[in-house]
Amino acid sequence: MGNLVMGVPREAFRPSPIFLGLVALFVTAGVMAWSGFGNVAFDVFLLVVTGWLISLCVHEYAHALVAFRSGDIDAAHRGYLTLNPLKYSHPLLSIVLPVIVVVLGGIGLPGGAVWVNHGALRSRLRSSLVSLAGPATNLVFAVLLALPFVFGVTGETHTEFWAGIALLGFLQLTASVLNLIPVPGLDGGNILRPWLPFSWKRTWDVIAPFGFIMLFALLWNPTIGGAFFSVVFTLGDLIGMPSYLYGDGFALLRFWSYSAD
Repeated sequence: MGNLVMGVPREAFRPSPIFLGLVALFVTAGVMAWSGFGNVAFDVFLLVVTGWLISLCVHEYAHALVAFRSGDIDAAHRGYLTLNPLKYSHPLLSIVLPVIVVVLGGIGLPGGAVWVNHGALRSRLRSSLVSLAGPATNLVFAVLLALPFVFGVTGETHTEFWAGIALLGFLQLTASVLNLIPVPGLDGGNILRPWLPFSWKRTWDVIAPFGFIMLFALLWNPTIGGAFFSVVFTLGDLIGMPSYLYGDGFALLRFWSYSAD
């Protein structure tokens, strides 16, 4: 069993081979996109998709880590602290669907959620912090990805690579904004839920399974979707992410239809 940490095997805290493989593929795709190896649009596709999957893993890991530190020891036993995307939910909902939405709509759709035993958490504040941890990681990722643009290290070369990095940064912003909307079933709603009266919680929980579906459907409305992206691009401007590269990166992401002309 190895050494134990709070009664949990150390293996429960080790990054899974799947996650490490994603990181290796992300780095490889970055090198390929930087050097223009082969089909550079496919390189960017691989860079953005693997980067997005890594951020999904870290998003859910952040939920699980804060839950573990707040009293939910089972978060480790369930494998949530190994960064293995297959532990978080159904592969179709956790991996395939978010990637499809990224490719088709340019929106960072949340993946599968970790199951948290809120009854084991030490306070309502801790419960809210568990829900806040995921969107916070997306915001941190966005800021980190914006730093090269803020400090002007991008230059005039390797434009496809930087377009992919910018798109990945904007995906993090879309995920942050989407997740922080106080809708039942989303992280924003879960941040608010512990503070609701008990009678409200029952209604809230009935709506929660459908909250995201309704919100996501609304995003396809041009007016609502336009307002959503307006907020995202405003945040992008605040952190120094060049909005014009979002379109370039999105065009490269759809490598099967991309034309350099």
